Order: sequence, then C-alpha cells, then structure tokens
Amino acid sequence: MKPESMTSLIARSVAVLAACTALNVSAGTTPAKNSALVEPEPSALLESVGASISAAYDSRYYFRGLWFADNIVSTFLNLTIPVIGGSGEDGAGSLTWGVGAGYIATYQTPFTGAVGPLAGVTSDSAFDYSEYDLYTSLAYDVGFATLGAQYQYYGYPDTYSGSFGGTSNAPNDSELGLTGAHELGLTVTVPVGAANIYAGYYYDLTVNGQYFQLAADYTISVTDWLSIVPSAQVGYGIDYYSGTRSPTFGQQGTQSSGFTHLLLSVSAPVQLTKIATLTPYVAWNFAGSTRNYMNLTHDNEIFGGVKLSVAF
Repeated sequence: MKPESMTSLIARSVAVLAACTALNVSAGTTPAKNSALVEPEPSALLESVGASISAAYDSRYYFRGLWFADNIVSTFLNLTIPVIGGSGEDGAGSLTWGVGAGYIATYQTPFTGAVGPLAGVTSDSAFDYSEYDLYTSLAYDVGFATLGAQYQYYGYPDTYSGSFGGTSNAPNDSELGLTGAHELGLTVTVPVGAANIYAGYYYDLTVNGQYFQLAADYTISVTDWLSIVPSAQVGYGIDYYSGTRSPTFGQQGTQSSGFTHLLLSVSAPVQLTKIATLTPYVAWNFAGSTRNYMNLTHDNEIFGGVKLSVAF
C-alpha cells in the first residue's frame, strides 16, 4: 500500500480557480471607461506549482512491515501548491498543499490458494493484488523542521489480502477482507546537515488502529549526478492490522500491539537529466512481533527495486 496515487485534473482546476480569484481581487471591480485592456501577468501561484510523476518496480512489496505481493509495478503523481510564501531564505513560515494519487499492482506473485475449490493450488498467475491511493496534505515550515498533516484513502480492488482465482484470500474478514481504508496522519521532518529525521503518527479510521514510525536517512554525494543514501525505519502499531480481530489467524499467536518491523536500505539516486532521476535500491526487512506470524515470507528478507521519477 502505502509511506514512501488520478486527481491531477482536479488539482490543476483548483490551482487555476485560485489564481483567477487572486487576479480578480487585485484588479478591483469594473475597469475605467475607455481604458486599454492589458494582458495580466502570469500568476505566481501557477508558476510555482510543482509536479512529479514516477514509475517503479519492486521485487517485493512491504508496507509498514507487512508483505502484500511480489514483482509489483507502481506509478504515482504528486502536485505541490504553495498556499503561503515563507519569509527569509530558509522558507520559514511557508505553507504548502500537496495532492497525489498512485496505483500499485503485481504482475506475478507465486502463491498457493487458501480458500474455495482452489485451496492448496499453487500458481504464479492466479494471485492478484492491486491498490490505488488518494491523498492530500498540508506542510508548514517552521524553520528547523517541517510539520505535516495528511489524509489518505487506500483502495483495495482485490481486498486487503489480495485474491486467488478471483476469490478474496480472506473473505468477510474485518481487516484482511477490506476493500478500502481511511487514514489521518501527523508528521514532522527535521533536517540536520545532510541527514533527515522523520517521525509520523497515523490513525486508521476504518479499523481504529494506530501506527507510529521513526526514520532517518543520510545523503552522501559521490559526484554531481550520483549520491548514496542509507536509511533506516522502524514502526510500532497498536491494534493496527495485527490479525487479532481476524478469523483467518484463529486468534492463535496474534499480538494486538508491538513493533511491526525494522527496515534498512541503501539507494543510489542517479541524476539523468535536470528533471529525471533513476533510483535503484536494496533493502532488508526484519519483521516485528505483530508481523512475523502474518507475513507469508521470511522474517528476515532482502529485496530491491528501481524507480524513475520526473519533476516539473
């Protein structure tokens, strides 16, 4: 799912409407009689809107320590729209509105059916998992840190646990059988030289679960076009998709609260052009106490992928 997706037309329309409103307010009411029509200056708002689009491949899809599928492809579109400009060179006091959408899907996951007539049948193509994400956020720069608030909707066309042969792997399950979930989040990012420290709190409105995350990364510049970025991430959940309410696990060995995972990774962003970046990575996921009995993979696992992103 999913931290590290469809509403671009709406976002652009909102930006255009806001710009037109600003121009009308600044221009006053009716133009003076016989005055020459003057073409308005380009809107500073529209000029400063940022956009990025990405496409990626991952050999395994882990989200907050939970495995979902193998060999996934994903694409995301993000817009950043300035609401209030910051004062000073550090941008302190600025408020930015973010809007984004993404789609994630597996094209092949080796899997064994668990329900219905396909129970016990192994196939490389019968398992399906897909997800679409819609989200919006506000980010406020306080100088030494950036504070954020966000809302995200996760849609699961094949249900949260995926499907096998067209049947959900956890039908009627209050967690694993979901087709969608709503989430609110609060975040803080603190830059320290070439490093960044991230902290987040997320509340799932659908299952009433809480998730805490702490992460950090450090950028090592190798050349003007290549960097090495090691990072670490750890998560802790409280009634957050732990399987305790799931008949799929029969209440055996489940734990409602505890660490979800430790994730270590190293990425190597390559600046291909002024706007395009190619980022291969390798990562190691270690399942925590609320994940090791749920994941259908090993508790310790190395995986990797690559992402191409273009910023406008």
